[in-house]
Amino acid sequence: METITHSQVQELVMQLPAAKLPLVYTFLNDLAAQQAEVQSPQFSFMLLPLSERRRLMVQQAQQMVAHYEESAEERQAWQAGGFVDEY
Repeated sequence: METITHSQVQELVMQLPAAKLPLVYTFLNDLAAQQAEVQSPQFSFMLLPLSERRRLMVQQAQQMVAHYEESAEERQAWQAGGFVDEY
């Protein structure tokens, strides 16, 4: 299928009778809303202003520091020990 431009869609809409415009508007609005829902969390994150992204990353880093401090003993227990070659 060939690429369709905004101007081609606009020309087509201009040919419609005014009575059909609410229907077309609702359809296009629904399509735009569906497309917005499809965006990944990573893409949504990248759309945020840089200052907000930095703030969120600092917050997440602080949460991870607290998590690693709380689970340090447990993590050391399962990471410690010798490796045994059973073969």
